[in-house]
Amino acid sequence: MWSYQHTGFTVHQLPVLRDNYIYLIESHTSKVLIAVDPAEAVSVRQACKQLSKPLTHIFNTHHHWDHTDGNLSLKKTFGCQIVGAACDTERIPGIDIRVSEIAPPTIPGLHVAVLAVPGHTSGHIAYVVDDALFCGDTLFGGGCGRLFEGTAGQMWQSLSKIATLDGHVKMYCAHEYTLANLAFAASVDADNRVLAERIVADKALRQQGFPTIPSTLDSEKNTNPFLRPLNREFCHNYAAAHGVQNEAGVIFADIRRRKDHF
Repeated sequence: MWSYQHTGFTVHQLPVLRDNYIYLIESHTSKVLIAVDPAEAVSVRQACKQLSKPLTHIFNTHHHWDHTDGNLSLKKTFGCQIVGAACDTERIPGIDIRVSEIAPPTIPGLHVAVLAVPGHTSGHIAYVVDDALFCGDTLFGGGCGRLFEGTAGQMWQSLSKIATLDGHVKMYCAHEYTLANLAFAASVDADNRVLAERIVADKALRQQGFPTIPSTLDSEKNTNPFLRPLNREFCHNYAAAHGVQNEAGVIFADIRRRKDHF
């Protein structure tokens, strides 16, 4: 378990399954302890025991089993409240609190905002807790989620919305996919010196057994090929090289298509 300090709360990162991350958000000023996307229950119970705190809430970003499989077991153990998208009520196991952008959850000791970010799934949401973003499978280190239920246009709008957050916001995604994503990034953004430096640094982290996550939004804007269409120079060069329209959404869709076949 790795821990990261924020003003007013700590984020604990639990590696589970093959490449998932579960996050525990521990308030410094209340008894709140939140599990974000509990893929399984055992690791969360062990962490709660280590922290000597019961789980009070679960935040689900979307309905996929590797984000919700621990819901009902943890609810049975702790009586915690499960929070998820109001538009996805039927697919979030054990949901108690239905949220949206205009109706975020009220959590003692924390300020929580909700972003609707469809694309990976139709009901995907992200949670912003002050300067921490919990984005599930929408944005990854160096990548973004596959379009299982949404369109490229929806995903581009979702990523553009995330990109409006402050660049210092820490991005806590749900999978350790970074090195594979950056290998693809280098294939479409070969002249990006910042990307090359990130690849070296993140490879070193993994070799030492450390996670590459959290990242920052500034880092993602500068190196993630799915946010690079926000940069006009990148768009100009990409459009010229690949014979596509010089328009950010079109370029994003082309990059997403290329990644699917990489």
